[in-house]
Amino acid sequence: MTSPQTGSVQPADEDGIPDVLERICARTRVDVAQRAKVMPLKEITARAREVNTPPRGFGQALKQKTADHQIGLIAEIKKASPSAGILRPDYEPTVIAAEYEKAGAACISVLTEGSCFHGSAEDLTRVREACKLPLLRKDFIIDPWQVHESRLIGADCILLIMVILTDAEAAELLDIARGLDMDVLVEVHDEQELNRALALDTSLIGINNRNLKTLQTDIQTTLDLAPLVPPDRIIVSESGIRTHADVLRLNAVGASGFLVGESLLRQEDVGAAVHALLGTTATGTAP
Repeated sequence: MTSPQTGSVQPADEDGIPDVLERICARTRVDVAQRAKVMPLKEITARAREVNTPPRGFGQALKQKTADHQIGLIAEIKKASPSAGILRPDYEPTVIAAEYEKAGAACISVLTEGSCFHGSAEDLTRVREACKLPLLRKDFIIDPWQVHESRLIGADCILLIMVILTDAEAAELLDIARGLDMDVLVEVHDEQELNRALALDTSLIGINNRNLKTLQTDIQTTLDLAPLVPPDRIIVSESGIRTHADVLRLNAVGASGFLVGESLLRQEDVGAAVHALLGTTATGTAP
């Protein structure tokens, strides 16, 4: 078992949702309500449906990497996180995206949450203009307004976090996203959430290795849960992945996608960090 990375303990509310998540969701509700006054749901729904730019195929990009016997890296772009603080003082999303693409990432994840991760919807739009890879909008999506906004700003896939959603909410948001031709990555942290996620109509299952109460990460979470996922689903292991050896261990139990941010962003040369994680050289081949 890997050594967990330490973090501060986060108490949970009466619904079992860790306080850090509840605070973010509370801010998100306020933020969405304010933005919906400027652009009501009816208007943003109509605008999202008018988007004629074809999605880039997030899930398909991961499937193709698997078919080619390559690692499906989802390289993450974020300025900060609640557990680590500021990751890159010289944060420039478009530059990072170009480096990720050049180094061989399959997809890119962009944090758009502002209060704890210092992200914005504009970050994702700018990244889309800077690269050709499929984009995941990484945020705390709890409202249909956000799903429509995701299509409008250029997301190819959205993240739904089961611990902050009821089954009915998750199903509704997923249906809206699919209706807008976006893929959906459903994130789980334990077996109970996994069983709920498997009941949804999505092929992308994200297993988050971060304990939301302690903020520790341990890839053992994926090692334990991945064997419970049917082979027709795509497993994405998230958080705590730091080395090529970690990737190989996770791949051996069925993970074909690997969402990595902090361990890449802390390196001065993010392109070299991607190559190290993938086990490739600057030419994109195995050494």
